[in-house]
Amino acid sequence: MTFPSDFIFGAATSAYQIEGATGRGRSIWDRFCDQPGNIADGSNGDVACDHVHRWQSDVELMAGMNLNGYRFSFAWPRLFPQGNQQSNAQGFDFYDQLIDTLLQKGITPYATLYHWDLPESLGDQGGWLNRDTPYRFAEFAEQVVNRFGDRVQHWATLNEPRCAAFVGHLEGRHAPGLKSIASALQAAHHMLLGHGLAIQSINRKDLDLGIVLDIKPYYPSTASADAQKAAQQGDGVFNRWFFDAVLKGQYPEDIWLGFAEDVPEVLESDMSIINAPISSLGVNYYTRSLVEWDGEAPFPNVKPVKNPQGRYTTMDCEIFPEGLEAMLVRLNEDYSLPNLYVAETGAALADQLENGQVHDPLRIQYLNGHLKAVANARKQGVPVTGYFNWSLMDNFEWGHGFTQRFGLVYVDYANQKRYVKSSGRWFAEFIAEQQLTTA
Repeated sequence: MTFPSDFIFGAATSAYQIEGATGRGRSIWDRFCDQPGNIADGSNGDVACDHVHRWQSDVELMAGMNLNGYRFSFAWPRLFPQGNQQSNAQGFDFYDQLIDTLLQKGITPYATLYHWDLPESLGDQGGWLNRDTPYRFAEFAEQVVNRFGDRVQHWATLNEPRCAAFVGHLEGRHAPGLKSIASALQAAHHMLLGHGLAIQSINRKDLDLGIVLDIKPYYPSTASADAQKAAQQGDGVFNRWFFDAVLKGQYPEDIWLGFAEDVPEVLESDMSIINAPISSLGVNYYTRSLVEWDGEAPFPNVKPVKNPQGRYTTMDCEIFPEGLEAMLVRLNEDYSLPNLYVAETGAALADQLENGQVHDPLRIQYLNGHLKAVANARKQGVPVTGYFNWSLMDNFEWGHGFTQRFGLVYVDYANQKRYVKSSGRWFAEFIAEQQLTTA
């Protein structure tokens, strides 16, 4: 497989998962972690990977792995500890230094404005259930881009609004820990509204502006009509609800009808705002869903089925690179896509540090398979311009705490030492070979 010389090979992180709390205000995730039972190992993001103090050596790691792209997020509470009131100069200085150093090393920054760490003060006012929050987010976005837009070309407004809304407001496994489908749908709508308002407020034609949505293909477990209907409805909730809104300016009618009285409040101009033109789209892919019909379950009546022949990560995700290729091709067929990049894909594995080494052959297979999936999609005309592995380093995996390891770099949390895994070395060699091939 070969990629063009300007293709981006990178790794991704998010602020709450790696930075640590030094020098920032509190977020809804700090409060969520305070509540016993919410995090698998009782941990929190107070220290995480201490990136706020170790960012220079972390950038050196990226350069040593030949990465030419790094996707990170701005911590809203680091820049505006109380929301959009008084700014924190030290927070802005931190990202100034990080961005300047990335550029000096030839690493292109891909910035995400919101990766789930809403300031606690805005959470206290209702968070994403409050229609005012999208407007506060747009103000935040404008101020951040005004400061860093002279050096950062690539911007995403939100990371995975589906996950933030549904896992945080329906499943209760993420902040703010609610369990209501109506709340999840309203939060999702307000996040998408915030995305559109942010695109409008930034209003920069010279920048690459977009959003990052997670994708998951749904496959019927049998040839029955019921299983196929379950797959269609599951796909509608997970994928079409968000892609149709952003790229078509409408929610899919079949799913809207399925949600019935739980649908969100949508004002007349909302959908045209959400449909604001974007120049790039990031997609996050981890696995597929194999499903059958469950008439006892609430809409979308989906019951997941485990593939008995499948290989699974420690997060119980089936390793299925074919699904990435299929989704990239399908999205390109179903929508008028701007430039597309894989913003996240990766595997959580039971990595062990032995004599300063971490051997993770399954992650190497994962990388190779998913890079091939991207190459195959490109051959079919899909405009994929980059691939970011999740994650650069092991980190705080939300409700799982520090029990799951996704990194190309192993982090020993007892002393914060970093060790490049076999997969990280493999990726570095792969990138170097690509650079030689296209030189």
